[in-house]
Amino acid sequence: MRGTDVQLRWLNEKAARPVGLTWGVPWREGEVMREETFRLTGGPAGMEDIPVQSWPTAFWPDGSVKWSAHAAVVPQGPDGLTLAAGGATGSTDGIAVQESEDAITLDTGAIMLVIGKRGKQVIRAVMRNGVDMCSGGELVCLQEEASEAFGVRMVREAAYESRIVRAVVEQRGPVRATVKVDGRLRAVSSSREWLPFTLRLYVYAGLDTIRLVHTFFYDGNPHTDFIRGLGLRFTVPMRGPHFNRHVRFAGDEGMFSESPKTLHTRRTKGKYRELFERQTQGEGVAFDPTEDAYFLSLLDDSATWDSFKLVQGSSEHYLVQKRTKPGCSWVKAAEGRRAGGLGYVGGEGGGLAVGLRNFWQKHPAGFEVHGTSSPEASFTVWLWSPDGAPMDLRHYDTETHVESSYEGAEELRATPYGIGNTSELLLWATDCTPDSEALRHMCAETESPSLLVCEPSYYHDAGAFGIWSLPDRSTPAKALLEERLDGIIGFYLAEVEQRRWYGFWDYGDFMHSYDPVRHVWNYDLGGCAWQNTELAPNMWLWVMFLRSGRGDIFRLAEAMTRHTSEVDVYHFGEYAGLGSRHNVMHWGCGCKEARIGMAGLHRYFYYLTADERIGDIMDEVKDSDYATVNLDPMRAYFPKDEHPTHIRVGPDWAAFSSNWMTRWERYEDTQYRDKILTGLACIKGANFRLISGPTYGYDPKTGVLTPMGDDNWGRHLAICMGGPQVWFELAGMLKDPEWEDMLAEFGVYYNQPQEKKDELTRGLVSTKRFEHPVLSAAITAYGAYYLQDAETARLCWDILWDNPFAKVDLMKEAADVMYVEPLREFDWMNTNEAAQWSLNTVIALELIADSLPNRAELQEEVVK
Repeated sequence: MRGTDVQLRWLNEKAARPVGLTWGVPWREGEVMREETFRLTGGPAGMEDIPVQSWPTAFWPDGSVKWSAHAAVVPQGPDGLTLAAGGATGSTDGIAVQESEDAITLDTGAIMLVIGKRGKQVIRAVMRNGVDMCSGGELVCLQEEASEAFGVRMVREAAYESRIVRAVVEQRGPVRATVKVDGRLRAVSSSREWLPFTLRLYVYAGLDTIRLVHTFFYDGNPHTDFIRGLGLRFTVPMRGPHFNRHVRFAGDEGMFSESPKTLHTRRTKGKYRELFERQTQGEGVAFDPTEDAYFLSLLDDSATWDSFKLVQGSSEHYLVQKRTKPGCSWVKAAEGRRAGGLGYVGGEGGGLAVGLRNFWQKHPAGFEVHGTSSPEASFTVWLWSPDGAPMDLRHYDTETHVESSYEGAEELRATPYGIGNTSELLLWATDCTPDSEALRHMCAETESPSLLVCEPSYYHDAGAFGIWSLPDRSTPAKALLEERLDGIIGFYLAEVEQRRWYGFWDYGDFMHSYDPVRHVWNYDLGGCAWQNTELAPNMWLWVMFLRSGRGDIFRLAEAMTRHTSEVDVYHFGEYAGLGSRHNVMHWGCGCKEARIGMAGLHRYFYYLTADERIGDIMDEVKDSDYATVNLDPMRAYFPKDEHPTHIRVGPDWAAFSSNWMTRWERYEDTQYRDKILTGLACIKGANFRLISGPTYGYDPKTGVLTPMGDDNWGRHLAICMGGPQVWFELAGMLKDPEWEDMLAEFGVYYNQPQEKKDELTRGLVSTKRFEHPVLSAAITAYGAYYLQDAETARLCWDILWDNPFAKVDLMKEAADVMYVEPLREFDWMNTNEAAQWSLNTVIALELIADSLPNRAELQEEVVK
């Protein structure tokens, strides 16, 4: 192995305080072997060792490491971090992990976390210096059973609490430890259980921070089972007099800072005013029983505020209220637009701060505190606040609308049974009430967790994720294309905000296409509403991050990955392993297909961050081809016959191959590699290889594709749903010249006139099967590059230049219109083409940039 140093940088701003973080690094084949150690250095001199914990997350076919993951506690704000293969990993006191039959204990040196293995308390205790900061943490749910009769809604509520099924230590340190807890929610007053959940807890050596990643899955009846509230409830010991106990809620910029016993009375002046200011800042105050007797009598007479809550009802409004006791009214304390997603409760000796990521983006969310005047306070973080409307997962209609609204199948199949949603939280066990600087750091770390990334040039040189180009503005043509690519990303960054694409079940997704008459996206038009990974927008966003290193693009791609991997995919039930095609409701379309949840869409996030939840999801889809036996994706066009099911080379087999490639590289599981090879052998044996079909009879047990003709379905779905991007990377792993030649042949063939196609396929394949040329630009560029075909290269650029996305600067040329408020719009906008034009242009710039038109040709194209 040659010596390799990887320069790392912060995704956003460098950490203001020591932070624990995990990130991923790619390696070229043969560069790093599995037994290799790593050294992380940084600091002012650049040579200060930082302890690092490392593990491989993917392997090349030769057994060398393709991707590695690393965990470290990085000191406050170092620059110049370097990861080197080889050398010492640095020393640390590490994390002590102990297990009993009943519990798992993690000791970071700063805190001790006790996790239950049974019962309802996931967190049994969080201790600091032997003192309880949190004496319990569990999941809670309020279920609303509703029915409608004679136009009247009948409601009955039931409370649920968590029941742990299993708890497993996934990592034992020395730098990072991880515990995975699986369970279900059980009714308090009956034996019913529902809403399976997974909760991962992460701690880092020497830190008082706990990261939680919570996923719940819906397994109810959407017509009767409504979730009224869903959250995590913590019990926090409250020490000291009431006036030395504190509640904090992050607002838009500042902090709501109060005590259950405020020092504010109508006599608060002089030194008591000064004490009041200290109290509001979180400092402890004390009184002399004799000298301050009168003021203490005023405090005894003043109200004690036992309960506080903040409710983020929408992306545009939150409300803070407080109450003295049950049976009394809630009093409005403050309101604003977008709360910071952080709450704190504690007394003398400290307490617990909790941050909920994407707090206002995934409304309705909230914080609720009760019992601040009691020995223990109840601190609930609401993922879905009961102060909002009940969660309604019913479909928008009782029938489907195939012709009028582009819905995909006559069968309705609009069920949320088996979908999931993931939330991320951070906990801090503090030994005092945090000051304003500490609270600001907690808010920032909650909303945009610190992350180390490589330079774009390193990702590119390492061959991470196949074929894509780095930005290059060295010629007028290249500069114009880069401007357009940036403009499209800028448009969608602004559009998320302009259109308020927020909400618990929506945040992260884009909409599909636009209605210029109403000046809205087609939110109510069947298959033209939410995007649901149609035409691989995930890949577009991740590639745009890789080539730019921009943090705002990373967060956009991250949000889409979290959403599409959970909400748009079925994790169990009849459609497990499949996802729902685009629709008004994310789970609404009758088309349930493997492409929506394929690993190829999500592995970017997994390898860049080593996120275990995404790893779970990629494991779930490894055998998604079996699901097509129960739900044939071609059932409307091919009757049942001797084949277990029927699939298309793309997007179906392309999705399977992405799942199998990911399984093979992560676990070196050769049975999935062999399944790829079996499919390739079948395609090679077709009359015209990849050009034939594309529909085949399929047996998931053997992986065999049986030809059913050379012209039996359209080809554009094979090349626009992420298939080429997966296949290009797969080619680099298989090193099969015939597979590469097949890809190139298909790319050249796609846009040729019929007379040229007939020379190869003898008139057996018609032109009408090759639609939407812009979708083919990536594989066309590959064909031009591989076969050194200048004519095809020129044709590829003609296709890309002739597209509206090449001709319009989306950041400058929008029309001003009026809807319910002033908006900026492009009346021809659609996300399908935005994603595909961008993704294919980036690939073409890598493969055939030398064929770009010169300055005169460029000016002529723009004028046209």
